[in-house]
Amino acid sequence: MTTAPTTELNRAELARQVASACVLRGNFTLRSGRTSTYYIDKYLFSTRPEILRGLGLLFAQRIRAIGAAAGLPVHRLAGAELGGIPLVTTACMATGIPCIFVRNAKKDYGTAKQMEGQLVPGEHVIFVEDVATTGGQALEGVKILTDAGAKVLGVIAVIDRQEGAAQAFAHAGVHFESLLTKADLGIEA
Repeated sequence: MTTAPTTELNRAELARQVASACVLRGNFTLRSGRTSTYYIDKYLFSTRPEILRGLGLLFAQRIRAIGAAAGLPVHRLAGAELGGIPLVTTACMATGIPCIFVRNAKKDYGTAKQMEGQLVPGEHVIFVEDVATTGGQALEGVKILTDAGAKVLGVIAVIDRQEGAAQAFAHAGVHFESLLTKADLGIEA
């Protein structure tokens, strides 16, 4: 088993591990409907403990920095089902900040919730995302959170495919950053 990166100097090693685990070549249709000659299979990196440990440490650094820059405490982290759950969980474990799971749709049974976990209106939340292409799913999650009374301080993606997500978040007035980009993974096309 490999040791998790603990410093910014090891970010390059984490990028290599992520790329090795999840970059697939071929012809793929993305969630956005776009086609691509590569696919980043988030489940191939988000199920690996040695990668999750490193991601948790990077998330913790960025979460602290976003809170400090805003001059506000971060009360909750949030992630969308299914791909965001292991990521927000590792960020939660690395920071000690409780998390919320955002469903794609309300349950039609039991409590009929669209979010699992506790959110008090007015709390400051950072949304954790897996792979951002256009930013659509994360923006949907941000809307669910803000409709529930959260003050979303920003979105942190593991990987930015650099295909419009940053611009979409800027247009929506939501702070966005990523731990890695497709360039960090050695993807040029």
